[in-house]
Amino acid sequence: MTKRFENKTALVTGGTSGMGLATARLLLDEGANVVITGRDEDRLAAAAKELGTTTRDLDAADRLLTVRADAASVADLDALTDRVRDRFGRLDVVFANAGVGVFQPSAEVTEDDFDQIVGVNFKGVYFTIQKAVPLLADGGAIVINASWTLHRGLAVASVYSASKAAVHNLARTLSADLAPRRIRVNSVSPGFIDTPMFRGAAPSEEEAAAYAGQTVAGRLGTSEDVARAVAFLASDDASYITGQDLLVDGGLVTSIPA
Repeated sequence: MTKRFENKTALVTGGTSGMGLATARLLLDEGANVVITGRDEDRLAAAAKELGTTTRDLDAADRLLTVRADAASVADLDALTDRVRDRFGRLDVVFANAGVGVFQPSAEVTEDDFDQIVGVNFKGVYFTIQKAVPLLADGGAIVINASWTLHRGLAVASVYSASKAAVHNLARTLSADLAPRRIRVNSVSPGFIDTPMFRGAAPSEEEAAAYAGQTVAGRLGTSEDVARAVAFLASDDASYITGQDLLVDGGLVTSIPA
């Protein structure tokens, strides 16, 4: 196991399950101090317990900070950055991962649905980064969790897809905005990843297999697949990559299965 993030501090929003939890685990394994957020104290406690027992380093629990925060609340984000400053003093990596999905035809989308999706997926990402940047060290890295749906239309994901297209565009514009401080900004676009959110949309094994069959890889992705991509983009291995989107989709967008 490499130690690319030793003596560095990373923030992972939405870190209590799925891709966020897997990324937090990998960053801890690679030596980082890690801050994870979530909206539910019980889920945060469960995530902390899991991370404490599944990471490779015995001191991982001492390098983990959990903070209850709603990504859509600017007040919560202010409190979050205060906690990070008090505990670790600075940030080196931000993974803006917190997101929600409502999947239904456009005619059925309500104003509340719209506000919820845009509030977390776009407003939340925007202000997470804005509040984190003053703590972010020069030469740091930001990775935003986007989606394969920004590259290819999905009938029941009009607002969700638009919110993900917005945050990838944000990665492009912020890569220019923050370039004088050598802060790189990229996004990852996961495909069909086997997470609790995905299982909520595809509850049966038959449906999950049908989604897997749309990829040339012939399988669903794992949260660890995405975590490795995030860690790459956040590390010095990607020092000349900024303003880009990395598809982690098993070929879903670009290829047709045989």
